[in-house]
Amino acid sequence: MLLNELRDYIGSLLDAGRFSDYCPNGVQVEGRAEVRKIASGVTASQRLLDAATAWGADAILVHHGYFWRGEDAAITGIRKHRLAHLLRHDVSLLAYHLPLDAHAEVGNNAQLGKCLGMVERGRFGEQGIACYGELAPAQTLAQFSARIAVALQRAPQVIGDGERIIRRIAWCSGAAQGYFEAAAGLGVDAFLTGEISEQNVHVANETGVAFIAAGHHATERCGVRALGEHLAARFGVEHRFFDLDNPV
Repeated sequence: MLLNELRDYIGSLLDAGRFSDYCPNGVQVEGRAEVRKIASGVTASQRLLDAATAWGADAILVHHGYFWRGEDAAITGIRKHRLAHLLRHDVSLLAYHLPLDAHAEVGNNAQLGKCLGMVERGRFGEQGIACYGELAPAQTLAQFSARIAVALQRAPQVIGDGERIIRRIAWCSGAAQGYFEAAAGLGVDAFLTGEISEQNVHVANETGVAFIAAGHHATERCGVRALGEHLAARFGVEHRFFDLDNPV
């Protein structure tokens, strides 16, 4: 398929135009016009670029791309090497941030809920990207933590009573620890996100709502992989997800 067709389809699927985001969504670096092989990964690190181009990718699809609001725009150092690599290999980079968090089927939060048995009942937070609902089946915090460790292949950091039964839960992938108090206000038993901040410990202790930090990278693997698989099924392109682990 053509790169412009790929860009237009993903933009329409994710309704990317409705989001006010911190980076451009869509084609961030333009490569060759025809796309037969799509590599996907969470972040457009040099490791991902190296692996994708060695595989022969025509386009690389990520959640965390480049050109973030407020960062230095100079093309130097790491930024220079990454962009030079893409241009030298004539490979496109497509990135989708908040639109990929929010999508109801291939989105990070929809896929995270499916992976961990969290049934969505509603949305909250910035542009409706965070979810709340029920844990199916209800289980203790310790049991749920063990389930997360198996499903995401890393042990989560948990603040709360391991014997507490978790029925109502809210979640948002990535660095959404700022939503904790809003989640607690929904009457949930636990809130799950990727990262934890110092103040989250105090809020958990004082509200009795458990806080689960399951890893920024780990909670955002599922969405971009699901999107790549969707594209492969729909258009017959070859897709490969590169899971380059990140301990954060």
